[in-house]
Amino acid sequence: MTSDAGSENKLIAERRKKLDHLREAGNAFPNDFRRDAIAGSLHAAYNAHSAETLAEEAVRVSVSGRMMVKRVMGKSSFVKLQDRSGQIQLFLQRDGIGADLYQDFKKWDLGDIVGASGTLMKTRTGELSVAVDELVLLVKSLRPLPEKWHGITDQELKLRRRYLDLIMSEETREVFARRSQLIKFVRNYLDSLDYVEVETPMMHPIPGGATARPFETFHHALDKTLYLRIAPELYLKRLVIGGIERVFELNRAFRNEGLSTRHNPEFTILELYQAYAQCEDLMDLSESLLREAARSICATTTIEYQGETVDLGSPFARVRFEDTLTSAYPSLDPSSLRDPEALGRLCEAEGIALPKQAGPGKMQFELFEKRVEDSLRNPTFVTQYPAEVSPLARRSDADSYLTDRFELFICGREMANGFSELNDPEDQADRFHAQVGAIEDGDHEAMRYDEDYITALEYGLPPTAGAGLGIDRLAMLLTDSASIRDVLLFPQLK
Repeated sequence: MTSDAGSENKLIAERRKKLDHLREAGNAFPNDFRRDAIAGSLHAAYNAHSAETLAEEAVRVSVSGRMMVKRVMGKSSFVKLQDRSGQIQLFLQRDGIGADLYQDFKKWDLGDIVGASGTLMKTRTGELSVAVDELVLLVKSLRPLPEKWHGITDQELKLRRRYLDLIMSEETREVFARRSQLIKFVRNYLDSLDYVEVETPMMHPIPGGATARPFETFHHALDKTLYLRIAPELYLKRLVIGGIERVFELNRAFRNEGLSTRHNPEFTILELYQAYAQCEDLMDLSESLLREAARSICATTTIEYQGETVDLGSPFARVRFEDTLTSAYPSLDPSSLRDPEALGRLCEAEGIALPKQAGPGKMQFELFEKRVEDSLRNPTFVTQYPAEVSPLARRSDADSYLTDRFELFICGREMANGFSELNDPEDQADRFHAQVGAIEDGDHEAMRYDEDYITALEYGLPPTAGAGLGIDRLAMLLTDSASIRDVLLFPQLK
């Protein structure tokens, strides 16, 4: 046992003894205190008041929260009490709360949760405070908080004990407040455009809607294998077929993939579908949504992200997928852009391992991810992806090799993916069959054949466009967070 661990265990033992004394004295966890004010509201309403005005008004309040700072100075003491909105100072005097209670208070510890009632005042330094005349210990904290000035320096501990990180870090609390604001903004934005929010199943009999390896589970009553959803797409498009012409879901999706600064096995994604629209319409919508989200949450459309300036106020760039490849690979002759042999040699030179059935579209996509993706720093829509890597997207009328699809990249990261939806049931069936062939060749991320979805398409899907936007990655961007783990309250850890 290290000396630090030994010291902590000693402190915990001492606090447990204090709790034992509280139990002996009566109810150690009272629940009859009722607060009527919080720190942030008090500061907003009374910070500008002078000490004389507060004395005249004699505003009485009851506050409660966690004791973060405690300074005992003889017969007087100061406490910083933290609640959901911030901190408020308590001013305690022995004569104000009584000698016995004051003596008990001196034994209380940082981290304890207390309730206090009194009148508002200003100290000699001008700090808004509560002159306490009633005080109660609501919860005894058995574990010591980290040292105040350094906080939690162990990043792993911050993630594994997020509750402790939230107690100690105003910055962390602000990150998750902004994330909550983002989700509210998205809902309100789409509601203003007459979209309907829905909930679709999280357990699927057939994994679909994206190319990803699913998590499997087993339902004993049904005696069947089910899959945690990798995307809600096929269910949402069934709803468009049913007549819900504008639909969205803020959903939790699950993909059995590795961990990284951009990937977590479960994540939040916005998916939306609009009948009688094209992918260009949803490019415009996605651009507007990001711009207005930044304006609403950050109060500016020019934000800083990890040392880079990101301009969300100017029109986003739009480039064709194949044009990015010819720019990134000058040796790739445009006439050989779809030549499997030329692409295969380039993939080999890049050290890219390809599945057996990989065609030119798959090869192009691997080269794009290898060399192009990270170079897209400014907001950029990449358009017209190969059909081979876009099994649910509508083929381009001008070139059947390509699809009416886009992906949005910012700071080298994919933020959104959308396309004009494939509504030809026979073409969709053929592409599902091709995906099944890829599974047989060892591609664990390929899609399965969904017969019911084909049946639904045969009733007629209107011309429709859809898009998915990663809420976690957008939260990273709007909070200047380097890792997806920083915007997930409880990320998966090794």
